[in-house]
Amino acid sequence: MTTEIIPEQIKFGRIAAVIEVTDMAKALAFYVGVLGMTKVFENGNPVGFAILRKGEGELFLTLNRQHQASTHEACHLMVSDATALYDFCNRKGVRVIKGLRDQAYGLRDFIIADPDGNRIDIGQPLG
Repeated sequence: MTTEIIPEQIKFGRIAAVIEVTDMAKALAFYVGVLGMTKVFENGNPVGFAILRKGEGELFLTLNRQHQASTHEACHLMVSDATALYDFCNRKGVRVIKGLRDQAYGLRDFIIADPDGNRIDIGQPLG
């Protein structure tokens, strides 16, 4: 392997996390109905792939009926008010993996799980 790096003139654009789900309808009910994302694209009949957006955040859902969630975070979501979202998730009965806390690395964060157990780390910069 060489030590050559990508030239500066090559810019990266949009990047989105891909989350595998076992039931697209359940996943959409969570991400759209609870987290307030908007489905902007879907593919397949039945739907096997969907693109969701909210603000600058984008998420791809892909159907994999054999998917088993990891014990690691599937994605990290930065928000403007982690406390308000944490309180909202609790009111909606979302499964909280780790409660809201201020971290030494400069984030107020918490971790939730979607219906498949995929972990979503949610953070807000402190200060």
